[in-house]
Parts: sequence; structure tokens; C-alpha cells
Amino acid sequence: MSSPIPVTKPLLGQAECNAIKSVIQSAWVAQGPKVAEFEELFAQTIGAKYAVAVSSCTTALHLALLVLDIGTGDGVICPSFSFIATANVIRYCRARPVFGDIDSRTYNLSPDDVEYLLKHHKKIKAILVVDQVGLPADWEHFLHLSKKYGIALIEDAACAVGSEYRLDGKWKKIGSFGDLCCFSFHGRKVLTTGEGGMITTSHKIFANRLRRLRHHGMSISDFDRHQSDKIIFESYPELGFNYRMSDIQAAIGIAQLSRLNRILAKRRKLADHYTQAFQRQSALVPPFVPSNTRPNFQSYLLRLSEKAKLSRNQLMTQLLKRGIHTRRGIMAIHRELCYADYQARLPETEKASDSTVILPLYPAMSGREINYVISNILEILQ
Repeated sequence: MSSPIPVTKPLLGQAECNAIKSVIQSAWVAQGPKVAEFEELFAQTIGAKYAVAVSSCTTALHLALLVLDIGTGDGVICPSFSFIATANVIRYCRARPVFGDIDSRTYNLSPDDVEYLLKHHKKIKAILVVDQVGLPADWEHFLHLSKKYGIALIEDAACAVGSEYRLDGKWKKIGSFGDLCCFSFHGRKVLTTGEGGMITTSHKIFANRLRRLRHHGMSISDFDRHQSDKIIFESYPELGFNYRMSDIQAAIGIAQLSRLNRILAKRRKLADHYTQAFQRQSALVPPFVPSNTRPNFQSYLLRLSEKAKLSRNQLMTQLLKRGIHTRRGIMAIHRELCYADYQARLPETEKASDSTVILPLYPAMSGREINYVISNILEILQ
């Protein structure tokens, strides 16, 4: 190839440029009318009642825990097989992460392991479920556990915008299964605003409090205050944060939403191309997709089986030499130094973390590029 193949590349174009220009010309670049428009469109797109835009998925998760009154000493079950922010936000609240193991095929949190933890750990107040790399978790079972044990359910859907799950015979987009759901719009995600996040919920009381907390706890937004024909003085009934999204970011998000279906179709087509090439290779394990899920393939997570004659790291090194960039699959949070006091026995998590690799996948990826990746992987394995 004439140039290296990246792991991902955001699909940005003239529509996003025009959107940014219009916001700059309006002179309202902070949180304002475009944020409100983005929230409304996003809620409609995924079928949620309320959507609240924030500065990142990390801040979204933090606020989601706060509105559920998660605090000192509370336990929150979450996977270790996730980006470190999933567990960090629990500690921000002075609560404690309780790590559950994953299903060996889907790499999502195992409902059986979660139920075991619910039976054997005290003060568990919530389950934080991740839809890893865009594959929906086993929501039917998690909803059952939430109801059975009377605890809150939070969706970490950082990677899962546009993904779908079939429940009771009906397909539903990720974003309305838990009490609160959090999305990421980082540059690596399917829909991007550069940085940014969104929280969806069906509870109006949560949405109202989230809007206050993201804006220093202020009783009324700047936009509403400036639009009023009366003098209004804001108040600060509780401690809040500066977790706002700007109108510049929201304008990009609106433009991205208009092409979301095309982005999803292309990502799924590319993923299918990979799977067709790898499914008969004994050394490789392509992603497993349960029949009741429609993932967005935010990432293509390939696993090396025990029959592979080289390690995951060796494969990545060889690919890099050929101009193909990859990333390790998913980290195991409990192995990181800052989680030395949170040790857990998670055999499936550790095996998956050591044997998976993320391959290049992005909407603008050409047939020539994906075939180059495939042919080099197969050549290296031989």
C-alpha cells in the first residue's frame, strides 16, 4: 500500500464543515440551541424519551451514577474487560467497582457471574453493563436481574450507537434498556463530535437533574436565561460540574446523525467481509454475533485461537511492519497498577485480553485496503 492503513478514520466532510461555519456565524458557540436540537434528534433516532448532551462518555457515566445516588461504600458491578473509564467513574463517586467476568463468546459481562456477585457481595447498588465494541449485551437477562434484586441498571453504550437488540420479538436500538444509558462521540466512535457524550433515560426527573449537574448545578441554562424577556437570576441548589457540550460539537453531531444509517451499513459490510475470510481458519476466531443482536461493528475484534502458531503481539508487530495499524483487543482493568487493590479472579477476561486484536475498519475503507489486511493476516499465520 502507498500509505499505512489506520485502525479507524472518522467520516467527516462538507456537511460538518458547513455546520461548524453556521454556528460560528451565529455567535452562539457554547451550549445553546444546537445542543438542544442535537439532543432531540438523538433521542428520536434511538427511541429514547430524553437525551442530555455532555462533554464525554466518561462524564456521562459519572453523572449517571450521581443521579442514582451512588456514593461512598456502594458496590457497582462492572466488567474489567473494558476501557478504564468504566471503572474509574465508580471510584469518582467513592464507590467500589466489583468486577464480573465475561462470556467467552461475546466478550460482554456474563449474567451468570453477575448473579453470583449479587448473591455474595454486600451493598451492591447498580450493574454497569458494557455493550463491548458495539455488540449488545444480554439485556433480557440483565433486565431480569435488575428486577429480581431491585437494583439499578446502567448501560455503558460508549461504542454502541445504532446497535440493536431484539426483546420480546421487537428490535430496539441500544439506549433504552437501563435506567440510564451513556454514549461516546470520541473520534474512534461510529458517530463523532471529536469529543462528547450523551445520556439517555426514560425518567424525566433524572433528565432534569442531569441538565443541572452538567452546568455547575445551575437552576436554569444560559440559553434559557438569555432567551427570557424577564430578568432571571440563576441559583445553585447542589454542587455541579462543567460537563457541557458546545454548540460547535452539537452541530457536527447533527450532521453525523444524518448519515448514521449509511455509516452503519458500510461498517457491517466490511465486518462481514472480514468474517467470510476468517471463519474457516482454525487459528482465528471471528466475532460471535447472537441472533438477537445487530451490532454496529464499532471495532472488529479478532481472536487468535490456541491453534495459532504465533502470539497476538507477534501478529500485531508483523502487521505494523507491513503498514497495517492495529490495537490490542480490550484491556483488563484489574491488571492495571491503579487497580492493584481491586483484584479479582477473571479467567475469561484475561484470556480474551491477551488473545484479541482490533483490525482496521472505517466507512471510507476501500476494498483494496481490506483485502490487503486480510491477505497479510493469512500470509503471516502460514
